[in-house]
Amino acid sequence: MTWGVSAAGLVALDIEVMTESPETTPAELTFVAVGQDDPLAAPLIDELAVEYAERYGGARDRVYAWLTGYSAAEFEAPGGGLFVGLLDGVPVTGGAFRRFDDETAELKRIWTDHRHRRRGYGQALVGTLEAEIAARGYSRIYLTTGDRQPEAEALYLSMGYRRLTEPLPADGEVYPIAFVKEPA
Repeated sequence: MTWGVSAAGLVALDIEVMTESPETTPAELTFVAVGQDDPLAAPLIDELAVEYAERYGGARDRVYAWLTGYSAAEFEAPGGGLFVGLLDGVPVTGGAFRRFDDETAELKRIWTDHRHRRRGYGQALVGTLEAEIAARGYSRIYLTTGDRQPEAEALYLSMGYRRLTEPLPADGEVYPIAFVKEPA
């Protein structure tokens, strides 16, 4: 792993991720910290809106407005962060975290482009977010997901998250499937 800062001030992490192709060759994935309105985040948020609309019903534009309805400040340092994973300069995965309480960060918008799934990019993303969360001093990570995302459930369980019997009390919308992890 290599951390770096670009001329534009973007923080980047270079890691190698093994693909599940027959050749099993490593691909370089670079994570950059971006703002919610950054053009690098747009393709992932757009696709997330389409998939949520298909899985849960509703119009894509309405889902997009809901996804982008959070204040951008919630995903900015020091309490939060939004990271996009780039493969050859193209966004292929992304996600964010925000402050849930003084000890807990909440993961939000974990996503991998449908053309790049099953290659370990989601795990690499969550690992990057976990490292940043720990560096910010949080002692716990919390997340919720909808009941029509079995891939998300499998990802979190595979990474050591513990499913809760019910979501933690929170302001705003709460989704039925909740996980927690205390980073090492």
